[in-house]
Amino acid sequence: MLAILKKEFNGFLNSLIAYIVIAVFLVAIGMFMWVFPESSVLEYGFADMQTLFNMAPWVFLFLIPAITMRTFAEEKREGTIELLLTKPISDLELILGKYFAALLLALFALLPTLLYYYSIVELGNPEGNVDSAAVVGSYIGLIFLSGVFAAIGVFASSISNNQIISFVVAVFLCFIIYTGFDSIASIPVWGSYNYLISQLGISYHYTAISKGLIDSRDVLYFISVIAIMVLATKLVLRSRKW
Repeated sequence: MLAILKKEFNGFLNSLIAYIVIAVFLVAIGMFMWVFPESSVLEYGFADMQTLFNMAPWVFLFLIPAITMRTFAEEKREGTIELLLTKPISDLELILGKYFAALLLALFALLPTLLYYYSIVELGNPEGNVDSAAVVGSYIGLIFLSGVFAAIGVFASSISNNQIISFVVAVFLCFIIYTGFDSIASIPVWGSYNYLISQLGISYHYTAISKGLIDSRDVLYFISVIAIMVLATKLVLRSRKW
């Protein structure tokens, strides 16, 4: 698994994908945080990073599928998937190797945003007047969110040999699981089940963690969704034997 992870991650770094993803993410978030007056911290007047944590999921919704769309689709298109599957490695190890490589790249893009946190701390009045617990919770929420999006992206890549199709499917599934359940819950036909339906979406749990309180139920939700998507990918790969 570690060999697959290293191979995939080096493949990202040796292509333009990694640098485009990181650059697009940082520029997009930077524009929202510091330039656009509707969301700029300088215009808002409060030393917090809520703009980053509100916009990052929407940016990741497109960028992470762009990272993962090639994981299995490219192998299928080039005909190397069968050769890879004959190696002395289990399907689960293969999936996890590709999954963690994509997740590592997504988290690598988050690292430079720590400079934004430093800037916010310096801008606080008095200096350092920042809710650090909420910031840490939000970063943890983003890590879990990235994990779910990466798992969905790997699954979408496994069901097609076309990277564009994999990308579109991944974006659609990420959108549905992030905010789709909230939209469904807002329909006034569910009665007392509205709250339960909203809990099925990422947005509910991401918002809860972003408050700085790490609840085991939220952590279990993210881990469960990741596990389901990994197992679904394994099922797709095993279908070749049917």
